[in-house]
Amino acid sequence: MDLAKPRVDIGMSTNNLDDVLAFWRGEAGTPFDHLLRIRRGQDQHRHDANGSVLKINAYAEPIPKGEPTGYRELLLAREGRSAPRLLADPDGNRLALVPPGWRGITQAGIRLAVRSLEAHRAFYADALGLSEEAWEGGAAFRAGETMLILEEAADAPSDATMPGTGWRYITFQVFRVDAEHARVLAAGGREAVPPTTLGTTARISMVRDPDGNWIELSQRASIVGTLEAG
Repeated sequence: MDLAKPRVDIGMSTNNLDDVLAFWRGEAGTPFDHLLRIRRGQDQHRHDANGSVLKINAYAEPIPKGEPTGYRELLLAREGRSAPRLLADPDGNRLALVPPGWRGITQAGIRLAVRSLEAHRAFYADALGLSEEAWEGGAAFRAGETMLILEEAADAPSDATMPGTGWRYITFQVFRVDAEHARVLAAGGREAVPPTTLGTTARISMVRDPDGNWIELSQRASIVGTLEAG
């Protein structure tokens, strides 16, 4: 995958906005960047997580809690720490603040529970084109500075869905959404949302991994300078 930004973003959904924002801006130490109006009834509060974007999607209408996805934990390298500090926000989203370099995490890590390590190894290597690194008890793939950590778990979903609270998706910023989307599908990935242009902001698509977890591919105008399909 030809990354336009060497970091992976992560998105959550909540109906508990005030408490969740207080945690991420306070105890978690992720500064607010800006508010993006996605559509009527959905606002995205974007925060800086060591260069990754933490996307807190707030909805005007109640959303179902839903089943958890495979995305289980965000890990952020934090200067001054000598050991990991484990936290959870008011919705139960897990966060680990770790010393820089802890188990190879220099910027951020995203921990993912999977049913089959081998199936996801093939998906991350072949469909997403990422290189594998050693990880005791699982596997890890490097996407720029971000480490994606795969660990087999009996409670991993078999068909993860987007609706629901908590961690829901990750985002890769790429130069050409259409080309990357087609490559993922050709390598066995599943389509969730075909490439589509969102005003003058971005051209995006959604694909799904072997457990159905949603992955956004984003061609953002502010990063690559164009929304031209290709």
